[in-house]
Amino acid sequence: MTESTRRSFLQHTALASAGASAWTWNGGINAAGANDRLAIGVIGCGGQGARLASAFAELADIACVCDPDESRRRQLQEKVRAKKAVADLRRVLDDKAVDAVVVATPDHWHAPAALLACEAGKHVYVEKPQSHNLHESRLLLDAARRNKVVVQHGTQSRSDPLVAGAVQMLREGVIGDVLGAKTWNVQQRGNIGHEQPSDPPAGMDYDMWVGPAEFVPFQKNRFHYDWHWWYNFGTGDIGNDGTHEIDYTRWGLGVSGLPTMVTGLGGKYFFDDDQEFPDTANCVFEWPGDGQVGSRRQMIFEMRLWSTNYPFNCDSGAEFYGTIGRMLLSKRGKVEVFGARERRIENAKPKQPPRLVTSHQADFLDAIRAGRKPNADVSEGHDSVALVHLANVAVRLGRSLKLDTKAEQILGDDEANRLLTRTYRQGGHWSVPRNA
Repeated sequence: MTESTRRSFLQHTALASAGASAWTWNGGINAAGANDRLAIGVIGCGGQGARLASAFAELADIACVCDPDESRRRQLQEKVRAKKAVADLRRVLDDKAVDAVVVATPDHWHAPAALLACEAGKHVYVEKPQSHNLHESRLLLDAARRNKVVVQHGTQSRSDPLVAGAVQMLREGVIGDVLGAKTWNVQQRGNIGHEQPSDPPAGMDYDMWVGPAEFVPFQKNRFHYDWHWWYNFGTGDIGNDGTHEIDYTRWGLGVSGLPTMVTGLGGKYFFDDDQEFPDTANCVFEWPGDGQVGSRRQMIFEMRLWSTNYPFNCDSGAEFYGTIGRMLLSKRGKVEVFGARERRIENAKPKQPPRLVTSHQADFLDAIRAGRKPNADVSEGHDSVALVHLANVAVRLGRSLKLDTKAEQILGDDEANRLLTRTYRQGGHWSVPRNA
């Protein structure tokens, strides 16, 4: 990326673009022709980055892989036969042959990397959650629309025929009007222990890894994967696995935009270790609709990270409550539909099955070619990760939040509003969005 492009990026991210949520682009891809394979750059070569790179390698050319960990990027380069392997994501964005990027970094890099990619004219597949905080998500949505690029959120249930079919049944009224839903993330996580700062491993550009976040010394239990459990780098398991359940439950409930009320309780009930995020949480979201009876909607999210006893034998799932029945849905492959008085509806199927391509990755590439919204468009990602970030704030502060949904601010609570953004690295960093 040239210096002028970076200056443009910093200028544009300070502005809220008019009509940012409108979708008017009907163009094709940036570089390749309609019948050519797209060239993909993969930013982040850890477990999820490697899985995504392998999936995209079946559908596109992997032009470049990027990671500050030399060992990881070299291994992935060999596995997917990428042409280049680099430590600095700017080298990926400078490459005119790259049509789109996959951002599979730690959470604190998701929005900064995706924003830079949008400003460089690259389409973006960004892992969930699409931002480290609510304000970054709004900047990303605006940047995607302003630059007319496709941004796909990594909530792959949106491209799952079972989940999409279940949501279609809800739309068709199989259980009546859906007024409420409950979703959960229950699993047994590990203890990350207590550690002290130490030297980073050989071959790791730790300064690049920290990037826009506040700089802290390297510590083994806040690095590969364990970064999830630290405020500086992750979003906890509400933002990790919980994003999937929150997203498809919101989809099934049929609500959009921010809720007007969020309540959260929780904390560390089980683990005596260094992690900062809760291992137990219960959160409630409410949308008032037009304020009339029948318009209000409520969602409950439950998390326990110390249990192997799951509701309905599903470690993750959702229940939808309608005026004439209920539905159990889990991305683990389970759909059960009940009518009035618990009468099971056998072999329930949508009247009009959703039309889907073969995978979430294929949907992203098809959206680029067709100039359309992908299944998990950045706007849907924004509405879902808003719930993640608001839940984390409510649980962290232990109180209810009342929202101004248009301003995307919490009413009468300066402390809570400060947590809707973040403190970036002292002295600045080239990846920090202006006005973030």
